[in-house]
Formats: sequence, structure tokens, C-alpha cells
Amino acid sequence: MRFTLIIFAIFIASISIVSAQGIGSGGTIKDDGRFAASTKQLNQFFRRFNGEESPTDGNTRFYPGDSLYHNNALRQGFLQILFDNQTSSISRDLKDQFTKNVLSEVYPQYLNFHRVGWYSEVQAEFTFKGKRESATLILKIQPEGLGYEWVIDAVSFPPFKNLFNKPVGEEKDFLHPLSHELGFMNLRRAFQDSKVPEAFTGSTFHPDYLTLFLYEMKQNNIKFITVNDVKFHFFQIDGWYFEVSQFNRPGFNTGWLISNLVKLNPGDKETIEKYIYDQK
Repeated sequence: MRFTLIIFAIFIASISIVSAQGIGSGGTIKDDGRFAASTKQLNQFFRRFNGEESPTDGNTRFYPGDSLYHNNALRQGFLQILFDNQTSSISRDLKDQFTKNVLSEVYPQYLNFHRVGWYSEVQAEFTFKGKRESATLILKIQPEGLGYEWVIDAVSFPPFKNLFNKPVGEEKDFLHPLSHELGFMNLRRAFQDSKVPEAFTGSTFHPDYLTLFLYEMKQNNIKFITVNDVKFHFFQIDGWYFEVSQFNRPGFNTGWLISNLVKLNPGDKETIEKYIYDQK
């Protein structure tokens, strides 16, 4: 226990010293401190959140059986630097509640790269029929063979936004309930006369924009240009949602950090997921 407290004290002290020094020239101690403080990779964010990395050497990992593996004092120190403390509006009280919940001695919670409950949101640029357009892709991890893979789960693409505007109420056209007696010859109304054939679909119809996006790509109407931004959405901590974004800026509060934090009430998770998937 004494050894643990000493290591944790050194860790906190090193963060404080580094923050006070600022950035030095290449190869200086100041640069070394900045390197240690920055959460440079998302995998490192997982390790620090869970307490699976040395506080003095990011290349040294802790595994089950190591004395500091999942150590609460170590995790608390890491959690202090895993928030965006410069630009986000997350209150100190909310951070404290979250940290207390995560580090509960009765039910400590950890992130798991291979478990469901987190998504990547990717902002990318494409050309669509010769015009430059932005798209939002939602990706998730799924098992594949002996490992895992990222797969595209949904897409939000502005040119498709108003492609399906299903009328409702009195504005909605319909097929008469006795249409079968006519051999459904009145399908002409849906497929030839109407400009909104989606009006004749069932009440549960929702357009599959990802299929449409991939179809247009296979027709060479959509071509990939580049990725502009990436962030991650997490629901793996019971009762909480948080967003992780990358911050490239001077100073020491940089890298992959928690940029948004929400304590969930009943129904909030579903609402946020609809927002993420652009189903609002």
C-alpha cells in the first residue's frame, strides 16, 4: 500500500510540475513531460481510464497480477487528465460524481474495447455527382473470425436528407383497401403518377440511407476524398454517456480527452443514440 501511494504521489507531482513548465525545445525535460501527459492514442485512453498503464512510462503496461493493475488511486490520477479541462463546460461536480461512480469499491467500472456500447463518428468528404459533400459515418466494432473489425453502421448524407418526405394525414395518397379486386392495377398511382411513391409504404417504413449511399458509390456517383474529424461516443459506464474528442493544441491537456459528459436519466440513452444516428 505504501509503495502504491508513493507511485501515485510521484504521478500527481509530475503532472503539476509539467503543467507549470510549459513547452521546451526538442529533447528537453519539458518535452518529455508533455509527451507523458498527452493521451496520444485512443487505446491509451482505454488503458489510462482502466489503470493499465504506468504513470511514468506510457510504454509500460500493467496486466492482471501486477500490483498497480486497476488500482483505484492510479485511476483517479489518470481520470483528472482525461477530461478536456480547457474548453469543455463540464462542471467539477459532474466530473466528481462520474469519477466516484467509476471508482466505486463495490462496483468499479471499466471500458472494454471489444464490448458493445461505443461508436465512432467520422466526418468525411466525398464528391457526389461532381459536387463536394460532407458525410457523417457511424462505425462500430464487431467480431470477425478470430478478431474484430470496424464496420460502417449508418450514414448521414445531406443530399439524401429530403429525398424521402413521406406525406402524412390528409396529404397522404393511398391505395384503396379493395385494390386487390382490381388486381392492383391502381399501382400506377404509386409508380407513375405520384412524385412521392414512399407515401404508399407501410407506417414503419424508414429509408435505408446506408444502402442508398453504397449503391451510389457502386455507380461511381460518390467518391471518397478524405476524413476531416473523428470522435467517439461511449455508453459503457452504467448511467453515463460521454464523448471523446482529439485535441491538438499547445500545452499538456491534449490528445484524446472527454469533451462531453451526461448523467443519464431514464430514456436519455435512447434519445442520445437517435441524435448520434441522425434519427432526431
